Amino acid sequence: MTVDAISLEVFKNLFIGVAETMGVTLQRASFSPNIRERLDFSCAVFDAAGRMVAQAAHIPVHLGSMPASVEYALRSFERLNQGDVVVLNDPYRGGTHLPDITMVSPVIAGGEVVFYVATRAHHADVGGMSPGSLPLSTELYQEGLIIPPVLLRLSGWMNEGVLHLITANSRNPEERLGDLEAQLAAHRSGEERLLDMLARYGVPPTLAHAEALLAYALRMTEAVIADIPDGTYTCTDALEGDGQREMEIPIRVAVTVQGSRMHVDFAGSAPQVAGNVNAVLAIVRSAAWYCVRLLAAEDVPVNHGCFVPVTVEAPAGSVVNPYFPAAVAVGNTETGQRVVDVVLGALAQALPDKIPAASQGSMNNVTIGGQQRGRAYVYYETIGGGHGASPAGEGLSGRHSHMTNTRNTPVEALEYTFPLRVWQYALRDGSGGEGRERGGDGIVREYEFLSKATLTLNTERRLRRPGGLHGGGPGQPGLNRLLRQGKEVLVGGKYTTTMQPGERLVIKTPGGGGWGRPE
Repeated sequence: MTVDAISLEVFKNLFIGVAETMGVTLQRASFSPNIRERLDFSCAVFDAAGRMVAQAAHIPVHLGSMPASVEYALRSFERLNQGDVVVLNDPYRGGTHLPDITMVSPVIAGGEVVFYVATRAHHADVGGMSPGSLPLSTELYQEGLIIPPVLLRLSGWMNEGVLHLITANSRNPEERLGDLEAQLAAHRSGEERLLDMLARYGVPPTLAHAEALLAYALRMTEAVIADIPDGTYTCTDALEGDGQREMEIPIRVAVTVQGSRMHVDFAGSAPQVAGNVNAVLAIVRSAAWYCVRLLAAEDVPVNHGCFVPVTVEAPAGSVVNPYFPAAVAVGNTETGQRVVDVVLGALAQALPDKIPAASQGSMNNVTIGGQQRGRAYVYYETIGGGHGASPAGEGLSGRHSHMTNTRNTPVEALEYTFPLRVWQYALRDGSGGEGRERGGDGIVREYEFLSKATLTLNTERRLRRPGGLHGGGPGQPGLNRLLRQGKEVLVGGKYTTTMQPGERLVIKTPGGGGWGRPE
């Protein structure tokens, strides 16, 4: 079989279909609402060299970090055999934050490894100093169980010791067990689909098309970059605090475009901080690559070829490339969003009629944990907000944006599963920025606690508004408010407390920035 335009399109969709099938399996088999309802997971296919061949349209922040985890997994073992499954979550070995557990397993044909399949799922709790494993921490050890690359399955046999170690460090071990088994089921489905492909088309043609897909994505990405005027473009924005105190934490980027290559340099960004907003380099690369992918007019396949023309550099010991064991719990969710904001802000200088205004700039992390009928429970969700407007039209309202591609948790699923009642779930009218094209509106979500629980908030854009572009106004900042003992209490963007029965939490998420001067 020769590689031509038609066969390449067929194989592109076959490989994507493998990843999507894995995702459907993982969703259906999972136990936690975070995976089953919010779809907080990603699945991908890699070649024998550990290069990503295809990823389903799941979580953008996993785009560049999953390959790093696969690299560390393969580096840790001389060879993976049939039935082996590696598990890891260490942010300093390609992970993002500890709740994101990654699995890697080989697909073997003719006695040789021809592909790997990988999954990453956000588990609601992996231990640590507060329920949900996203605490206001000052070092990684406080955030939960650190899993280096280790075999969870060996030649098809479960490593019961490792499994028990992981589940024993979670506040809800039964749910962890169910979600881990769901990931394993996804690996089995991916392996079966790939073996069917290899049996139908043959090993050499399948590998030839995988190689051709990488080259195709490389050419398409180079063409996208070549359309950007050569030059160096800079932008600076800031985080609002690290969970220990409110302060400005600058993130600076210089984007240099030369021909079909782009270099993204974060020199000048703040040194690493004491709190939990430090972002490991895998996250920063993911965010930068994501911004380039946004520019593509065509459907560029998501694979290793997309990454080659874009190099990313961040100074060691900075908030965007910290030294171990710096706290990183929400560097994934909050700092990753700010990295997108500054990279797009820089590119807006080169492409003023293409780049949208800033979106909400936060994932609005809410983690809640307590006791329900004598058993521990943990709830985690991120909440959508307003998208930035663009020349193409108004920003979307009440949607997740940029580095998160999850859903909002349905009220029915939340109230059915946890001792919580949702009193309000609505769009935050008027929170989008003014402009020729208005920014999208945020969300209002109000919870009542039906039992005593620990609440932790990790949010951004409570002080600094999402910016507009070309005369467009900024979106409204977010707001966190508690209703307790008949009083309203405003709290900061990063906050933890104990909630009593009958007390309420009100989250108002930021709106997106407007684009263009209002007519």
